[in-house]
Amino acid sequence: MKKILLACCLFMASLGAFAQAADVDAAYTKQINAFIDEWHDDAANARMAYFDKIAKNGIYIGTDKSELWNREEFKAWAKRFFERKSAWTFHSTKRNVYVSQDKKFIWFDELLDTQMGPCQASGVIRKTDKGFEIEHYQLSIAVPNGVAEKVTKTIKEYEAAPEPKASEPRTEPKPEPRVETKADAKADPKADPKADPKAETRAEHKTAPKAPAK
Repeated sequence: MKKILLACCLFMASLGAFAQAADVDAAYTKQINAFIDEWHDDAANARMAYFDKIAKNGIYIGTDKSELWNREEFKAWAKRFFERKSAWTFHSTKRNVYVSQDKKFIWFDELLDTQMGPCQASGVIRKTDKGFEIEHYQLSIAVPNGVAEKVTKTIKEYEAAPEPKASEPRTEPKPEPRVETKADAKADPKADPKADPKAETRAEHKTAPKAPAK
């Protein structure tokens, strides 16, 4: 009987410890989600604090295969977007968060509603004495399997096309010397007195005979 009571006590104690750990993990996960949501909100409102949440040596991978940056490279590339009222808008519709045993490393994946359409992303966060910081983030456009063949075909055709040559500076053609014609002379009032009534009057005045002296 004593053994049964002891086993029940141990079982209840373990349940209590498990419940306490679950509460701690839930609270910790809530902090993590709030941090990621605030990071996305920084971009939506063009706040430069967005880059402060990325680790000094953090990596950001965009949707184009050429888009692999460290924090400072990413900051320089995105500068023109953060000069607007909103850089871009990512709204997480689903997110899974995973935490290491010592709670110092967090990794997550999320589905995003964006201006590009549905996207998927994954990231790694490190917990420091100052708080959370993003070590790695990779973004990709979520392509439905039903159109994957069309998309990959389009990409192949795009990459196979020759790159357009850099446009040469435009040079304006020099005007050819103008040859004056009789038509031009008639159209010019100075050249043709008849085309200018005042000039014609002046011409008549000059040729008019003087009145005889009385």
